[in-house]
Amino acid sequence: MATRTIKNIWFVSREYDGLAGAGGVKDVCRQLAEALGKVAKVSVILPCYGFLSPKLLGFKVKATLPVAMNYATQDRQEKVVIWGKKSQGTGRGEVTIYLVDSPRFREKKGVYTYTAAEELLDPFKRAGQGHDDYFAMNILLQKSALCYLLHRHERPDIIHCHDGHTALIPALIRELDGFRHYFRHTGLVVTIHNAGVGYHQEVGDLPYAQAITGLPRSFINKNLLNGYFDPFIAASRHCLLNTVSENYARELQETDEDELTGWLGHFLLSRGIKIRGITNGINPADFDPREAEKLGLAAPFSVAQGDLEGKKICRRQLEKSLAQKAFPGILQHGHLDPGAGQPLLTVIGRFSGQKGMDIFVEALHLLLPAAKNFQALILGSGEKRIAQALISLTREKAYAGRVCVLEGYDPQLAHQVYAAGDFFVIPSQYEPCGLTDYIAQLFGNLPIVHHIGGLVKVVDNQTGFAYQKHTAAALMAAIKRALATYHTKPEQITAMQQKAVQTIAKHYTWDKIRRRYLELYQEAACKE
Repeated sequence: MATRTIKNIWFVSREYDGLAGAGGVKDVCRQLAEALGKVAKVSVILPCYGFLSPKLLGFKVKATLPVAMNYATQDRQEKVVIWGKKSQGTGRGEVTIYLVDSPRFREKKGVYTYTAAEELLDPFKRAGQGHDDYFAMNILLQKSALCYLLHRHERPDIIHCHDGHTALIPALIRELDGFRHYFRHTGLVVTIHNAGVGYHQEVGDLPYAQAITGLPRSFINKNLLNGYFDPFIAASRHCLLNTVSENYARELQETDEDELTGWLGHFLLSRGIKIRGITNGINPADFDPREAEKLGLAAPFSVAQGDLEGKKICRRQLEKSLAQKAFPGILQHGHLDPGAGQPLLTVIGRFSGQKGMDIFVEALHLLLPAAKNFQALILGSGEKRIAQALISLTREKAYAGRVCVLEGYDPQLAHQVYAAGDFFVIPSQYEPCGLTDYIAQLFGNLPIVHHIGGLVKVVDNQTGFAYQKHTAAALMAAIKRALATYHTKPEQITAMQQKAVQTIAKHYTWDKIRRRYLELYQEAACKE
């Protein structure tokens, strides 16, 4: 098969680190874009949400465009303004970023859900609830991206679509006359960052889907999953589909774990569509504890060299800050007794069932009375029932000074938690890849993971601790094993910390993962 050099790549995404983010998609988009920017021209286009000020951020207006956004009973257009600027990280490739500005995006204060401030203005927009017009937001972004490329007379070698929010671009390009010929030599890739139920961006109102996308009704009807028009299904014949780890791709098409997606993977397999897997990477330099000032740490340390004195200072400083409740915008529940000399379990993430936080609460109920030789620090937010269950632990006198919950999120505080911790618990029910295990390892914080999806990159007893069953008992056993190793074999803990960092450097930097994506792009460019 003939190949061609990939010179011009466009990302379409709802997230990008440093501008708009709600999860791991933001990190992947920016880090992969910057890695690719070293060897190709890379552009990223995303919405201009209401919390962004493009002028203040240095963006300039590039175009004003009308975009067809018909309703089932009404032909209509929405006007968008495209802002753009070039961005270059230290030692990384250049990326040009574009923002799609429109009233539909400007009125949103959150990436995917309504905020508490929006709920105050309109009680029907409940905080944490997904946007009512999510499908229209997705279509407006995708059509705007394509229309802007036509406006620029630009034909990318690759358009890389991130998650269900942008997955209809291959269908729009290959099924609509207005785009089919123009983009006939453009390869198309869709990355499934999360295939779980609720993440497909599907729509049940089929006449509405037909009207706003402009796709033929016959096409809409042929691409349903469980009665809903599904962007991943619609894209599948016109692009290459991949997901963010080899093991998650396998689970989606070879195991019953696919039930958690509504059987998306098996449905695709029945059509002869194979999902590829490319495990996400990371930029170790972004989380190098030797750069203490940059990361907001109390002292530098080097995991690779086994120099962890600074890590102890970071722990003491964090304990001092917790005693003073020194984190504006963070709701603190409980505290940690300073100088206890006990291993610290840490968690950073969303309080949800998918993240396994309900299982973690159960495990703590079992562990705290039985094992008095550890402390726990949790940073995050999410479902109220899980948050309340965690907070209730901080109010029990028997556990005073042992459990602390920090509701909210702050990047610098997160760095401090990573740096202070000895073990980082990731009890996810399913996890397409996970980046927090990498980050924790780079800070000498060994992961304790449910061995599922992309978390299988944590090797049990070598770069962390793993357990197989999604139960509180299995998690508790893994934590007890980690604690026992800490207390009886400290030299093994040090060796594991060093091996984890070495493994990331050898296999999981974005410069290495970039090669896999370039191979995928070359294959996609030859598909049509």
